[in-house]
Amino acid sequence: MTHAAEKDVVIVGAGPAGLCLARALSAGGLSVTLVEQQPAASLADPGFDGREIALSHESRQLLEELGVWPLIPDAEISLLRDAHVFNGSSHHPMAITAQAGGSEQLGWLVPNHCIRRAAWQALAGRPGIEVLDGASAVGVEPGPDSTLVRLADGRQLRTRLLVAADSRFSSMRRAMGIGAYMHDFGKSMMVGRLEHEADHGHVAWEWFGYGQTLALLPLNGRQASAVLTLPHHQIQALQALDDAAFAEEMGKRFDHRLGQMKTAGTRHVYPLVGVYAYRFAGPRFALVGDAAVGMHPVTAHGFNLGLRSVASLSRQVLTAARRNADIGDSSWLKRYERAHRLHTLPLFLSTNLVVAMFTNDTPPGRLLREATLRLASSASPFKRFVASRLT
Repeated sequence: MTHAAEKDVVIVGAGPAGLCLARALSAGGLSVTLVEQQPAASLADPGFDGREIALSHESRQLLEELGVWPLIPDAEISLLRDAHVFNGSSHHPMAITAQAGGSEQLGWLVPNHCIRRAAWQALAGRPGIEVLDGASAVGVEPGPDSTLVRLADGRQLRTRLLVAADSRFSSMRRAMGIGAYMHDFGKSMMVGRLEHEADHGHVAWEWFGYGQTLALLPLNGRQASAVLTLPHHQIQALQALDDAAFAEEMGKRFDHRLGQMKTAGTRHVYPLVGVYAYRFAGPRFALVGDAAVGMHPVTAHGFNLGLRSVASLSRQVLTAARRNADIGDSSWLKRYERAHRLHTLPLFLSTNLVVAMFTNDTPPGRLLREATLRLASSASPFKRFVASRLT
C-alpha cells in the first residue's frame, strides 16, 4: 500500500490564486503542497498570454503584503486613471472617474504573466512550501479527519484541508461533488497589444458596439491592449489575418479614434464562459479563484475576486491555526463561504445582466441600452458607486 504524505494544506492549481494562497498560508507556519500539471520551468517563466489584469487598490495592497507587488517590474505596471463606457455608434461616453470614487486612479493594469512570475518568485525559498510540478490530481477520498488526494503517478497526499484553485473548469470541484452554474456566452474573446497614434490618457474604454464588444486597456506609452468579443467563427477569420491587415481592421473597428494602429504582439483567443460554484466549501475542502467564481471580463473583477477569496480563506484558516483549532473544520470554512458569496453574488448577477442588456441588438434592445446609459450618465450617485467598487 502506498504511503500517503501528511500535509496541512494541499492546493491543486498553481495559477496566481493558488500561488498567492500558498504564500499567505505559509506565513502562518502551515505546511503547504501545490499540485500543478505544468512543469516548474513554465511556472517560473510563464509566457505572455495576452491578458492584462486590472487590479484594484485592495488587490494591490494584498499583493504588497504577500511580497508579490515589489517583484513586478515597474515598466510593466500601467496606470488606469478613468474609464469610458460607449454604446453603439455614440461618441459621447459615460465617464467613470477615479475622483468620483475618492482616488487619483481606478487601479493599475499588469500583464497576467508578470503576476504569475512574481507570485512564483515570492514563494522561492520559503519554508513549508512544496511544489509537485508536472503532477495531476485524479482522485479524492474525503474522511472525517483528513482527505486523501490521489495523483496520476500513484502518489498519495493526506491533508487536513484541500483547496481547488484549478480554473473555472475545475476537476477538483467536480471530484468533490460540487456543481456549478455555467453560462456559455456563445462568444470568444481575442486579446492583443496595439500601438496607436493618439494619446489614450490612461483611460480605459468599454464599447458595446452593435454586433461586437470592444475594450481598450491603456498601457504605458502609446500602446494599449485591445479586447474584441465576437462569435467564434468571426474571431477565427480575424486570427487568420497578418499583422498589418489585423491592425488596419482593428483601427476601423475603433473608428480610428486613436489614429492609425500597429500590431505590437501576439494575439490570443479565449472562450467566454461564466461560472459560479453552488458551494465554495465543504468538510476539509474549499474553492478559490476561478474555481469558485469565473467572471465575464466586462467589469474587470475576475482576478480581484480571486484575490479576495485568497484573503478571506487564508484569514479563516490562519485564525483557526493560531487557536490550535482544526483548519479543515466546516465551521471555519462556512465563514469563508458566507463572506465570499456575499461579496461575489451581486457582482456576478449584475455583470451577467449588463452583458445581456448591452449585447442585445434588437431595436427595442438598442433603445433600452441607450436609455439606460443616458440615465446612468446623469446619475452622479450611481457613477460614484461604480467608481468606489472599482477602486
